[in-house]
Amino acid sequence: MAASLLRLSRSRRALLPLSSIRLPLSTRSQPKSPAPFPSTASSLPRFLSYLVAAAAAAAAGGTTAVLCDSGVDHRVGGKDSTELVVKGERRRVPQEFIDELASFLGDNLTVDYEERTFHGTPQNSFHKAANVPDVVVFPSSQDEVQKIVMACNKYKVPIVPYGGATSIEGHTLAPHGGVCIDMTLMKKIKSLHVEDMDVVVEPGVGWIELNEYLKPYGLFFPLDPGPGATIGGMCATRCSGSLAVRYGTMRDNVINLQAVLPNGDVVKTGSRARKTAAGYDLARLVIGSEGTLGVITEVTLRLQKLPSHSVVAMCNFKTIKDAADVAIATMLSGIQVSRVELLDEVQIRAINMANGKNLPEEPTLMFEFIGTEAYALEQTLLVQKIAAEHHGSDFVFVEEPDAKTELWKIRKEALWAGFAMEPDHEAMITDVCVPLSRLAECISASKKLLDASPLTCLVIAHAGDGNFHTIILFDPSKEDQRKEAERLNHFMVHTALSMEGTCTGEHGVGTGKMKYLEKELGIESLRTMKRIKAALDPNNIMNPGKLIPPHVCI
Repeated sequence: MAASLLRLSRSRRALLPLSSIRLPLSTRSQPKSPAPFPSTASSLPRFLSYLVAAAAAAAAGGTTAVLCDSGVDHRVGGKDSTELVVKGERRRVPQEFIDELASFLGDNLTVDYEERTFHGTPQNSFHKAANVPDVVVFPSSQDEVQKIVMACNKYKVPIVPYGGATSIEGHTLAPHGGVCIDMTLMKKIKSLHVEDMDVVVEPGVGWIELNEYLKPYGLFFPLDPGPGATIGGMCATRCSGSLAVRYGTMRDNVINLQAVLPNGDVVKTGSRARKTAAGYDLARLVIGSEGTLGVITEVTLRLQKLPSHSVVAMCNFKTIKDAADVAIATMLSGIQVSRVELLDEVQIRAINMANGKNLPEEPTLMFEFIGTEAYALEQTLLVQKIAAEHHGSDFVFVEEPDAKTELWKIRKEALWAGFAMEPDHEAMITDVCVPLSRLAECISASKKLLDASPLTCLVIAHAGDGNFHTIILFDPSKEDQRKEAERLNHFMVHTALSMEGTCTGEHGVGTGKMKYLEKELGIESLRTMKRIKAALDPNNIMNPGKLIPPHVCI
């Protein structure tokens, strides 16, 4: 069966008629552009200049062509970078390129400055770029995506894939201009296989809308990142959410996918079989690649049965360490929880302010237990006992559907609740993950620093898998506040890395976390990533300036 879903999103501006799609592309004054086809390295944008360096080395008889981004300091993300705005070198796209896109996209293409600015400005992130896309396109099929990518490769125009715009780390910035491929028109549910418990979807389908569609069949897709996230973007960032403690992350819930590679080839990574030992695991290569290797056009997802019964419980603690210790003890006990969420007292205060609640303003754990009614209740009582052994108080649980929905709604809207405390501020959001046994130590060390800071800082954790976030609110007009937020962020990342953790558990790298990758992964891992990128994308058109630090050379 097939269906097309309507997705709640920002309404699009009326696009310009084809006759008006002519350069210049901005209402602002533009510097004089270089020739459309530069012939020297000095006139190429720096995201392409390493190609000329490699060719020159090869022509000179060198045995090894060194590929790296020249001018390491020309954009954010390099090792030890502290800059805020992502810089790049924009080359005006040629008119014939625009005409070629318009020939098959029709009105689903715009060069409107406001539309381009909207797509080049993250909605939930403090990251900024010096440039915005030159063109925004809205493909409605895989065939159109393929034609767009082939045109971009032909003219060496950068590509930035764009989904639900909920990413945190600057994934959709366009520091070099180029084409933003907005996937929101590709939102069909292509086929549902109830007996196989899988579904084939286009990348623009939102996870919330997908679950609304699946509910009558007694099925659901278990990943739950921020509201508005789409399946394509969820694959690109290898996201997870509060249910990952039971069902795993995006890499565990994708059976196969299709993607358009930089040269225009369409690759399908596997069959619908639940397991396979055939060939390289290309699906896991694309998942988490953040648009740097290709554009995802179709995804086959693993589904789960809706639980017959669930219980949601809450418990308060005097210290955040006690709360984290209970989360660890619960996981070690073997109790099969589906969610374990930790919120500090500042986050609870924000929830009270934003939602008119009167919750105790103390570190709080939220649990969800699923199964039969008897089993869920049994697990609830076992965790209540564990909580009591760690100074827990006010342990309450609910089973009514409306009450459970309301509690989880409060948790999912935590970021927006935080802004209620500082309405004119921006948020620097840290997302680190450590081995479960180090969670209490990592959160306690971070919390001590956060409480001493003059900035408002809120802590939220997917405590069952060692992943926690800090929302640091700062005034972007005040440089001292921005530096303080960066200091706190830096401390928490390095604390996590010192405990054999990661700089990002689920938000991805983008531009914001590149500077930590060498310490976490080592230079050889980064060089391997760069070799894969260079092999699949020799013209470096796919989301350049993201994921792989610019100082890495091969």
